[in-house]
Amino acid sequence: MLYESTRGGAAGITSAEAIKTGIAPDGGLFVPERLAKVSQEKLIQMADMSYMERAGLILGAYLDDYKPEEINACIKKAYGSKFNHDKIVPFIKLSDQMFIQELWHGPTSAFKDMALQILPHLLVRAVKKTGEEKEIIVLVATSGDTGKAALEGFKDVKGTKIIVFFPDEGVSEIQKMQMITQEGENVYAIGIKGNFDDAQSGVKNIFTNFDIKEKMAQRGFMFSSANSINWGRLAPQIVYYFSTYADLFARKEVEMGELINIVVPTGNFGNILAAYYAYRMGLPVNRLICASNENNVLTEFIISGTYDRRRDFVKTISPSMDILISSNLERLLYEANGRNFSRVREWMQELAKEGFYKIDDETHDKIASIFWSEYSNENEILNTIRSIYEEYNYIVDTHTAVGIDVYDKYVISTGDVTKSVIASTASPFKFNKSVCTAILGKESVVGKSEFELLDMLAEKSGLVVPEGLKGLDTKEIRHNIRCGVNEMRRCVEKILRI
Repeated sequence: MLYESTRGGAAGITSAEAIKTGIAPDGGLFVPERLAKVSQEKLIQMADMSYMERAGLILGAYLDDYKPEEINACIKKAYGSKFNHDKIVPFIKLSDQMFIQELWHGPTSAFKDMALQILPHLLVRAVKKTGEEKEIIVLVATSGDTGKAALEGFKDVKGTKIIVFFPDEGVSEIQKMQMITQEGENVYAIGIKGNFDDAQSGVKNIFTNFDIKEKMAQRGFMFSSANSINWGRLAPQIVYYFSTYADLFARKEVEMGELINIVVPTGNFGNILAAYYAYRMGLPVNRLICASNENNVLTEFIISGTYDRRRDFVKTISPSMDILISSNLERLLYEANGRNFSRVREWMQELAKEGFYKIDDETHDKIASIFWSEYSNENEILNTIRSIYEEYNYIVDTHTAVGIDVYDKYVISTGDVTKSVIASTASPFKFNKSVCTAILGKESVVGKSEFELLDMLAEKSGLVVPEGLKGLDTKEIRHNIRCGVNEMRRCVEKILRI
């Protein structure tokens, strides 16, 4: 399986080279030259497999320059002992039509663990396979969850350093403490005076800056990425959509071949893009429902065909979705317009220069035929958390609540009662202030820190506080660098001493 850039500047690239490089030299994203196919017969076989065996099947199709034993070794290191549920990704049945896919049983209690526990191992092997002798410098922009998951995944991995930029005032208290207390000799977490889009744009500018890359090469360094622009991040996410369908079939919740809806709360579009790839590979999907918060640039795009980031940035109670530049959408544009890289390049140039672009009607029709989208405001999110708790005695975080609320809007709007899987992207403990506000009332959180609320939520819910969140407030703060957006490059140069 070879890879090419969505902007036409690279082709015939091995998966190891694509994973090592992260972003294509022309600024585009690497995509496979063709999509692997999974037959219904293979899906039936997957019903009797473990999650790790399913991962081996899917990843083996896309990383065929890795030996099967290499892939299996990476899978074992990622999922063998670090997850607190034996199914890795269990599902919860809330009703005959609604199933919750819990993606947050990894070490950082967020769905990013599903990919970021395996990416470091894939990357280290990619470096060896391509004969690369430079030390890999992993740059990451995060809206909260990616940062901690990447720091944890790359902690003390030989031959790598990881530098994470996060919006200093745009993440939850727990998310920030997870990052700035991170242990490891090769990890760095830096708060920026800006939002996630500022962090993401800054990282991309560093990636494509010729001068800094020349300096790095002279010192024996090269950049790579742990964001979902890296195919090694995206491919493992495809696995859990197939895995959940196989589990639904195994538990007789669906018949083989029965179509399902998949609902994904998303800001950067990577998680739902993985569902789209699964659909294109043969997963029986009726609709992909894109759930946004008040930064609803994706909802507007799916409805109108116009992507316009020229709007006020809203800080919400679902901060991991507070994004106006959805970088992974570029891959969908490439697939939906017949892989016309010239057109994709033009749209990305328009976005960079003008702040918006409008796709052609034919491409928009293809996207709208499978995607549906709406968004939720703060009151709707809190009401959803409360109603799900009262009706099902089940507690969801703010991002999952966006997915459930948008799913309700979809059913009301379309009348479609197809069985639906809702991606639950984070433990409710990670956003406990909002969760406690919803189920216990505003007065319950007054004067309390997020760390005090952990115990309160545990007592109310009967759930156990995830191990990775315990005692964060007493851990040593190891990373206290703050910088402006225009100082990000200088921070990287200082860390690397170049």
